Amino acid sequence: MTDQVEPNPEKDPSDWTTGDEPMTGPQKSYLQTLAQEAGEEVPENLTKAEASERIDALQKSTGRGA
Repeated sequence: MTDQVEPNPEKDPSDWTTGDEPMTGPQKSYLQTLAQEAGEEVPENLTKAEASERIDALQKSTGRGA
């Protein structure tokens, strides 16, 4: 077995230097769309990192993820 490096590895949101800042407007908008499709509520006070993780989870549950 060989270790392969991803060509564009994604940084874990918990490692983001700005991850503890409030989520951005586009994150909030997209989260609200995904949450509505999934029948879930989105907390208003998420950080950028929390919003990113929530988007990933909701994309998987709604089938919108790549």
